[in-house]
Amino acid sequence: MAKESSHRVVMIVSAGSNPFEMGVATELFGLRRPELPVDWYDFSLCSPTPTVRMHSGFFQLSGVAGLTAVDHADTVIVPNRPDPLEEPDPDVLAAIRRADARGARLVSFCTGAFMLAAAGVLDGRRATTHWRWAEAFIARHPHVDLDPDVLFVEDGRVITAAGSAAALDTALHLIRADHGAETAAAVSRRLVHPAHRDGGQRQFVEHPVPETSDSSLGPLLEWATEHLADGLGVTALAARAAVSPATLHRRFRAQLGTTPLAWLTEQRVTLARRLMERGEDRLDVIARASGLGTATSLRTQLRRRTGLTPTEYRRRFAPAR
Repeated sequence: MAKESSHRVVMIVSAGSNPFEMGVATELFGLRRPELPVDWYDFSLCSPTPTVRMHSGFFQLSGVAGLTAVDHADTVIVPNRPDPLEEPDPDVLAAIRRADARGARLVSFCTGAFMLAAAGVLDGRRATTHWRWAEAFIARHPHVDLDPDVLFVEDGRVITAAGSAAALDTALHLIRADHGAETAAAVSRRLVHPAHRDGGQRQFVEHPVPETSDSSLGPLLEWATEHLADGLGVTALAARAAVSPATLHRRFRAQLGTTPLAWLTEQRVTLARRLMERGEDRLDVIARASGLGTATSLRTQLRRRTGLTPTEYRRRFAPAR
C-alpha cells in the first residue's frame, strides 16, 4: 500500500498559464498511486489571485490555495508564460525568492525559466527554456548560463525544462531521483511514455525522421539494449543495421539528435544506475553487466552524468539494508 505523503509539491498558476504544463504536474505528482509502495507526493495548486484565467481564456480556476502554500513546499513548480517578456507578478517573485532562501527545490516548465530568472535564482546557474525564446532569454538574463539545445537542466536543486513535452521528461526525472528507476518506469508505463529521456538530449530534430521502415532505428535500439554487456561499439551497431558507420551516425543524428556512441554510453550508465538502485554494490560486476567495462569507467561516467560517486549514488538511491 502507498504511504501517506511527506513531500509537498506546489505548482504556482497565474494568469495565462498553460493548461498542459499544469496537467503534467497534476498527473505525475497529484494522482494517487496505491499500486506503488512508496511515499508519494502531496500536490496542490496555488495562485496569487482567487481565480485564474488560463491561457487563451479556455477556462478559469477557482478555489486554489494562496501563495502562502509556497512557503511550506519541498518542491515549487513555477508557471510558464505565453509572453515571457511581460513583467511577472511581484508577489510570485517574492514567493519564489522565499522558497529559494529556505532551500526548496525549484522547477520551471517551458518559459517558466523567465520567472525563475526574474526572481534572481538562476544567476550563475545552467538552465534551459523553449528554443523559440532562447535569444530573448539570453538578452534579458545574461548572467544565466543558458543551454537552449537540451530537454532539461538540473543545476543543484534548480531544474529547468524546455518545451511542453519536456515537462513530462522532467517530472519523470524528479520521480526517478526521489523514488528510483523502477518507480519512474511504473509511472511512465501508466502514461505510455518513455521511462527516461536524458536531459542532455536535444529539444527537437532538425531533419525529418525517415518514414521508410528499413531506416528506423527502433529494432536496432531494442537489440542493442539487450546486448549492452557485449561491449558493443559503433562498428558492431552499424554491422547489425547493415549500413556504414557514417550512415548510422547520420541516422542517429536525424532520429535521436545524438551520436551512436553517446547513446550507447547513456544506456550503459542508465543500466548501471538501475543495478545500484536494486542493491548491487560490486562495481566490477556492475561495470561488466552494463558494458562500461571497468570500475574506473563506471565511476567516471556516473560522476559525469549525476555528479555523484558510486558510493554517494548508492547511499541516496539503493534500498535500505
